[in-house]
Amino acid sequence: MPWRRRRSRVSALEGGQEEEAPPEAAAVPSAPLTSPQQTEEAAERILLRGIFEIGRGSCDVVLSERALRWRPILPERPAGDSKHDWLCKEEFIELKDVFSVKLKRRCSVKQQRSGTLLGITLFICLKKEQNKLKNSTLDLINLSEDHCDIWFRQFKKILAGFPNRPKSLKIFLNPQSHKKEATQVYYEKVEPLLKIAGIKTDVTRSTNVLAHSLHGVPHVVTATLHIIMGHVQLVDVCTFSSTGKLLRFGFSAMFGFGGRALALAEKYRWMSPNQRRDFAVIKALAKLKPEDCEISFLPFNTSDDVQERREQGSPKCDCNDQWQMIQGQFLNVSIMAIPCLCSVAPRGLAPNTRLNNGSMALIIAQNTSRSEFIKHLKRYASVKNQFNFPFVETYTVEEVKVHPRNNTSGYNPEEEDETASENGFPWNVDGDLMEVSSEVHIRLHPRLISLYGGSMEEVNDSKVTCNCF
Repeated sequence: MPWRRRRSRVSALEGGQEEEAPPEAAAVPSAPLTSPQQTEEAAERILLRGIFEIGRGSCDVVLSERALRWRPILPERPAGDSKHDWLCKEEFIELKDVFSVKLKRRCSVKQQRSGTLLGITLFICLKKEQNKLKNSTLDLINLSEDHCDIWFRQFKKILAGFPNRPKSLKIFLNPQSHKKEATQVYYEKVEPLLKIAGIKTDVTRSTNVLAHSLHGVPHVVTATLHIIMGHVQLVDVCTFSSTGKLLRFGFSAMFGFGGRALALAEKYRWMSPNQRRDFAVIKALAKLKPEDCEISFLPFNTSDDVQERREQGSPKCDCNDQWQMIQGQFLNVSIMAIPCLCSVAPRGLAPNTRLNNGSMALIIAQNTSRSEFIKHLKRYASVKNQFNFPFVETYTVEEVKVHPRNNTSGYNPEEEDETASENGFPWNVDGDLMEVSSEVHIRLHPRLISLYGGSMEEVNDSKVTCNCF
């Protein structure tokens, strides 16, 4: 950004109190700043124009419907002075990036509320890195109560016109994180930003597998700013059902190795999350074995004719001839409606799918040696293609049915399997353990919900490492 944050507060303009126009005159629209090329932004209707101190210098400030613009006020110089032209360059911020505005006051220790007025502070959301956001401030210094009040009310009116910003919010803290760590992050980073934006919060604890894929980075401030700015993203959702009964909603699922590793991790809850995860993965690899299953799936079809029939509620039997079936021994079966970015897979467990493209990724790892399967797992932590193995197959699908054929209950007393249960086979659904003894039907519902987040950018050349194995 062309402007920099003011590092110290100044109680008055240098050189004494300046002469200001009456409050009524300050609110009268005036001509826009001159420019060689009149852009769409400059042609907007100007709401206010006045003088503020920005960055220790007096500036001519113009507020339009979409942006705040300012230009330094400097003594006249001889024509053709390039240095003078550079110093007078117009700077601006877009109002869509402003998430809150406050009256800036100097308060003494004994004062409880208001103090000496200094001006107005704008709280702004800036793009720091590829997918990361940060908060910054811009101080508009002016000692006039009436002048600042008019500008403050206008800013509040504009910000109130952004419809997607929530007034209250339910915060979910990951229960797998240390309680002290999760609470500290919330009260140090999240709550102050939400308080500035005037958003009331209610805190609870829950797993959120979607957060990383939704924001592109595991950054708490970025997630918070997406919420404050009202960035809404449509997301596909899956339903998991068995024998005609709905089990749950979700975004991703793993059967086989992924389910058994989670079932093992759940038996060692006394460990820290990272230790528990690594221990369960290593132990599941040590006892690696395939699942005998039958997998049926409906391939994704983007034809307008099929989409139109579905929107009109045509009978499902019209597409029955497209179902395909695979049966055999599989080490792992993954069904992903979202990319599923995480610390061990920076590009995602399913990097070829998106949040709202109306399809799921079906990834099948057939039976192979332990060493080859480990190579496949390690590829998730690199930029190489983790599916470039002869035993790995990928499909783009709309519906999937997984029917285990080992036995009817998934439990064999002779095998001393720690992941076995009388309730059925272990499934890893969004990081939660689900045990089902019969066929599981996964069906996609395109763009079913709207969540706060931004459009995730591709991570093509990121350098990542992983020490899980």
